[in-house]
Amino acid sequence: MSGTLYLCATPIGNLDDMTFRAIKILREVDLIAAEDTRHTRKLLTHFEIHTPMIRFDENCKSIVGEKILQRLQAGESVAVVSDAGLPAISDPGADLVKLAVDAGIKVSPIPGANAALSALICSGLDTTKFLFAGFAPKTKKNRREFLQKLSTVDATIIFYEAPHRLKNFLTELAEVFGQRQAVLARELTKIHEEFLHGEISELAEKISEPRGEFVIVVEGKTFSEQIETPDESISAVVEKFMADGLDKKSAMREAAKIFNVSRREIYNKLLSLEL
Repeated sequence: MSGTLYLCATPIGNLDDMTFRAIKILREVDLIAAEDTRHTRKLLTHFEIHTPMIRFDENCKSIVGEKILQRLQAGESVAVVSDAGLPAISDPGADLVKLAVDAGIKVSPIPGANAALSALICSGLDTTKFLFAGFAPKTKKNRREFLQKLSTVDATIIFYEAPHRLKNFLTELAEVFGQRQAVLARELTKIHEEFLHGEISELAEKISEPRGEFVIVVEGKTFSEQIETPDESISAVVEKFMADGLDKKSAMREAAKIFNVSRREIYNKLLSLEL
């Protein structure tokens, strides 16, 4: 029988966030595949874990991935860890997971800390619908196209960004997204944990010397932004449905479906337009 590939979460800053189950699994598996073995060695030493370890990063994932797959097929169990948080999210572990799934090998999560969701739940922005966008492309042309596509999303959007690129990223984000609300989360779970709230352009001004790792949580396309032209206006849609024979309540319900909002929001918009 094949072994199991465990995706093992590690702390994103505070070592107390390491789970009992994660420690147990890391002690029991035959091998730990780590993005940075020097970084992970400190974690293993802290928790007195002596399991053999192999480097598995972006530069060696093809060759090492095949070796790990062979060990899994031979019945051994392997735990994958990233430098922090959940592996396989903006992380080469995703490629190993695909190899294992394609080979019919069991993949099991060992849940724990995650920077994106930690920032989201503390942001004060909508958590009912959200999109994780990860790191933006490094080239300006590709980054602009990437942001333009995301600008139409009506869900909260979560980005990761390195400190040395943060100010430029926020400036471009403001140019494409406009003045939406956003939150910068830095050094999550660490001593200098901080959340900065405001419009995107304001946040760019608040950051003088970015330090630490950042998560950017941005408001999705707002209801008012969705209604940009007279042809697409709520009043026009409601009037059309009423002209087709629907009563006002039913017309508002159908308009709500089109704009993917609640009937209450349609009603409030109509009041503001004095329809």
